[in-house]
Amino acid sequence: MGGNHSHRPPVFDENEEVNFDHFQILRAIGKGSFGKVCIVQKRDTKKMYAMKYMNKQQCIERGEVHNVFRELQIMQGLEHPFLVNLWYSFQDEEDMFMVVDLLLGGDLRYHLQQSVHFSESAVKLYICELALALEYLQNYRIIHRDIKPDNILLDEHAPEVFQVYLDGGPGYSYPVDWWSLGVTAYELLRGWRPFDIHSATPIDEVLHMFKVERVHYSSTWCKGMVALLKKLLTKDPESRLSSLRDLQNSPYLADVNWDAVLEKALMPGFVPNKGRLNCDPTFELEEMILESRPLHKKKKRLAKQRSKDSAKDNCPLNGHLQQCLETVRKEFIIFNRETLRRQQGQDGQLLDTEGCLGSQAPGKLQDRCNNHILAHACPRSCSS
Repeated sequence: MGGNHSHRPPVFDENEEVNFDHFQILRAIGKGSFGKVCIVQKRDTKKMYAMKYMNKQQCIERGEVHNVFRELQIMQGLEHPFLVNLWYSFQDEEDMFMVVDLLLGGDLRYHLQQSVHFSESAVKLYICELALALEYLQNYRIIHRDIKPDNILLDEHAPEVFQVYLDGGPGYSYPVDWWSLGVTAYELLRGWRPFDIHSATPIDEVLHMFKVERVHYSSTWCKGMVALLKKLLTKDPESRLSSLRDLQNSPYLADVNWDAVLEKALMPGFVPNKGRLNCDPTFELEEMILESRPLHKKKKRLAKQRSKDSAKDNCPLNGHLQQCLETVRKEFIIFNRETLRRQQGQDGQLLDTEGCLGSQAPGKLQDRCNNHILAHACPRSCSS
């Protein structure tokens, strides 16, 4: 009886705020400029998620708190089949947490590095799925600004999704995302980008390259794909294909059933290997061996730290840092999509046709984020 009881899922009060203890940490799968990512399982529902966690002190020292808060604010108002959707956000003394959809198929950069050859039919579906996501974001007056294979994730059945990630940069608008879509499609088909541009390439070289170099298209690609890529990679943003309607009017995509694309009902041209974890295994090794504050030891570490702080009569580490940490604690945005759905169900509100929660979301995003986002739109350039 005791053994059976130990396997029962724990029961949490539905009015209780979701926190770190509600999740079982399974393994580390990635890291980025803002933090690390691991696979977790929610203890009561047994649902699997990806959990991104960002150390508060590091974010303060690097000046990244504003970007984290902005990402949280935007993701709370979005929900779409081809976005990595936010489910929960919470914090503790050390970290800020974002729990999102788990996609186990790996990102497209990983598969390119594994020498996967993407067929034209596979890339065609990716273009359509990304276009639907871009149109959704554009309707919310959001510019993605970082579309590239690294940020495009596959689920186990291979429909395309990508993370909403906004970064700073001066001066451009929606056509830049469609340019990056063209660059990404080109790289998936050919294995390299249409322009040899890297983060360290001087801006004058980039401008010269755009002025004098022509994009070379493979003679093996069908004429329709080449024509579509040329429209996406038009250097003048005013002349570039830059909306879902533009894309749907392309002869190459005339046969696409867009409802079936949105419903993920079409068979993808590439399916990731389900028998393996499609990511770099060194992330897990680093977490186990090199990480000074491993996530799986957090509970004991925090308890020990609280005991120390109590013994020291809560003597602050550093006046300014302590003040910043307190500000982060107060202003952090707590979110629970399950609770939101439950509340809206009680209010008689239904999900709209795009899968977005609540009729107030667009207005919120526009009022709270739009001016800032458009002020930081990015330059016409290839994804780097």
